[in-house]
Amino acid sequence: MVLYGVAALAVCMLTGTLVGEYLGEALGVDANVGGVGFAMIMLVFATHWLRQKGKFPEASEQGVLFWSAMYIPIVIAMASTQNVYKAVTGGPMALLAGLLALVAGFALVPVIARIGGKGEPLPPLSDASADAAEPATEKQGA
Repeated sequence: MVLYGVAALAVCMLTGTLVGEYLGEALGVDANVGGVGFAMIMLVFATHWLRQKGKFPEASEQGVLFWSAMYIPIVIAMASTQNVYKAVTGGPMALLAGLLALVAGFALVPVIARIGGKGEPLPPLSDASADAAEPATEKQGA
């Protein structure tokens, strides 16, 4: 079952890479434009939809969680292969794309924050610090 989670990630990654390559061609840039980002967005939507349908068991989720821990090293490795100097000197497209991504990210924070139900609030700091300050011998004796 873990394999199904890894397979879902692989399908999203391949699809996102293709979308990024085609977007790069459409923009006239000889690079993958946002392929990993598209893949992660597809993965989030796909796993959310599968969970709602009850078709994403816990074991499959473990396959996705394993690779989600690898996300940042993968992004860094992919970004290191792109020719940043050529993108910046090629015109204002790189700066425009970065600014649009920044604005979209800020605009989507409230939308993403509404996803899911309300959780329980954390205990007040005064209660947590008082529990931590008690010696272990007093807790055992009670």
